Amino acid sequence: MDPKAKQKALRLLTNGIYVITSRSDKCYGAATVTWVSQASFKPPLLMVALRKDGSVLQCLVQSLTAVLHVLDSGQRDLAQKFFAATEESNGMLNGEPYRVGKNGAPVLDRLGVYLECKAIEIVQQQPGDHSVAILEVQDAVVRRDIKPLTVPETPWQYGG
Repeated sequence: MDPKAKQKALRLLTNGIYVITSRSDKCYGAATVTWVSQASFKPPLLMVALRKDGSVLQCLVQSLTAVLHVLDSGQRDLAQKFFAATEESNGMLNGEPYRVGKNGAPVLDRLGVYLECKAIEIVQQQPGDHSVAILEVQDAVVRRDIKPLTVPETPWQYGG
């Protein structure tokens, strides 16, 4: 396979930019993710790819709870904050205010749309550097209308 063609073709797959959060006891996980897709209507399921070495996966495996936040097109600065390791301090995750959601996972205050989820399956044994989590949407909140941020609108390339 031509590596350049593979990279170019895979980067043409459409991806939004999201922040996923999870919490297990005193462990907090938050990360910017792009590999997310709806997988079922009934029940509403999502597929999310998570780095195997990330704190979100660690928390999700323990708590089975997560919140997927949809970023608005003007929130590139917020996405950037969650490329770094997760730090929780005085009601802030990586400098962003949050509150505890219905499922116990952190809900970021500045994001207009989020989905509270329960993990129903986490596939960790497949080859590759990401695990795949199947999440059932338990609650959906739209605080305000947004235009979702997508990878092509940013300077970042993830995939390929």
